Amino acid sequence: MKIAIYGYGNLGRGVELAARQNPDMELTGVFTRRDPKTVKTLTGVPVFAAAEAEKHAGEIDVLIICGGSAKDLPEMTPKLARLFNVIDSFDTHARIPEHFDAVDQAAKAAGHAALISAGWDPGLFSLARLYMNSVLPEGKDYTFWGRGVSQGHSDAIRRIPGVRDARQYTVPVPEALRSVRAGEDPDLTTRQKHTRECYVVAEEGADRAEIERQIKEMPNYFADYDTTVTFITEEELQKNHRELPHGGQVIRSGKTGADGAHRHVMEFSLKLDSNPEFTASALIACARAIGRMNAHGVAGCLTMFDIPPALLSPMDPAELRKKLL
Repeated sequence: MKIAIYGYGNLGRGVELAARQNPDMELTGVFTRRDPKTVKTLTGVPVFAAAEAEKHAGEIDVLIICGGSAKDLPEMTPKLARLFNVIDSFDTHARIPEHFDAVDQAAKAAGHAALISAGWDPGLFSLARLYMNSVLPEGKDYTFWGRGVSQGHSDAIRRIPGVRDARQYTVPVPEALRSVRAGEDPDLTTRQKHTRECYVVAEEGADRAEIERQIKEMPNYFADYDTTVTFITEEELQKNHRELPHGGQVIRSGKTGADGAHRHVMEFSLKLDSNPEFTASALIACARAIGRMNAHGVAGCLTMFDIPPALLSPMDPAELRKKLL
């Protein structure tokens, strides 16, 4: 299966490396909005100008779009779905329905398959919530993220005028996590479950008070959380915040029995050294599934709810039954 990358940041580099671990995949190129002559890939794969993507439409089975959810993907994914089978990792949960509709219209018109919001949350965590709700219909869902760097939230901060670079950490509130795991079924507000820590490198002369205000009041990202903003130097960021760890837990507490006397707690958790590399690995598996589904006539926008699990794996059905069932 021939795949390509659109956007060559942390996630794009992760996809490049993940492709090497999947012998049934061939990475044919990287598309960038930068001058291709200035971009050197990790594995020597060719680099093309993003504006010339249409010229390569017949050469690629699935295009993996590695852009930011705040500004890039709402524009990129519908546009590119007219040219390719595509995947993105759109993670602004509140805007997924409208993003789905825009991509679905574009992909159906072109006969392409498009998968949005792939990765781990949304993505694998979404599947965990689906399985848990199906198994325990009477119960409560809880999702905790971190402590880790959110790529989407960090990108949203970097889009603020006057910001040179930034890292945003999502941090679970320990008491809330303990209560949920104990099966106490607490009613928790968004603010009670997580805090957000922002480390910002400001441009020289930038209005730091205005940057902090825009961060803390940003809807869908920070407005509903207790958020701290710390301004640091570029050197401090490179020394103390270079890595991109993340993780989290999806937990469902439920009841069974005639009187609900029997309680159960289901949990799916991740602990990641590299958020972009893990997300990239999930996107590669999804590329396999989307390519297969389109080859069998599937078109339009999909989410991970719509993918038969077996299509994510390079193993054939007999091998799956033997090794994993």
